[in-house]
Amino acid sequence: MVRVRTLVMALLLLAAAAPARADITAFLGSNTTPSGRSAKGVALGMSAFIFGFEIEAATTDSDAAANAPSLKTGMANVALQSPVPIFGFRPYFTIGGGIYKEELGPSSDTAVGVNTGVGFKYKIIGPLGVRFDYRVFKLGSSALQTPAHRVYVGVTLF
Repeated sequence: MVRVRTLVMALLLLAAAAPARADITAFLGSNTTPSGRSAKGVALGMSAFIFGFEIEAATTDSDAAANAPSLKTGMANVALQSPVPIFGFRPYFTIGGGIYKEELGPSSDTAVGVNTGVGFKYKIIGPLGVRFDYRVFKLGSSALQTPAHRVYVGVTLF
């Protein structure tokens, strides 16, 4: 009897499992700490049902007049997302960590940082979509500007 229950549960889980989906996003935005500077990057993600994983690389320009350093990040994140679109939008929450490099003039800091974020994806047509994202980066203790805030919009291929 236990074997039958186990087999039935395994079959139900396999039948209910959602296929994994991959996406790539190229984005443009702004790092708003301490002043608005352009940010650009790319994110590669994979998700199944409500769980996901992504890696991203981004760079932000410096602004010496505003004492705003450049920032390069390479982060790995886990994500929780809505299992189904809500009015076409798929909201998500992400958290992760990685390496950053901050530079301003002769000052340079490379260390480990963490980030959290929220956003949503919206499928436009076929595999083409758009993504809106807000992230907060907590950088190491030697960073000139922490936390750093970034907002962006990106083109996504699902």
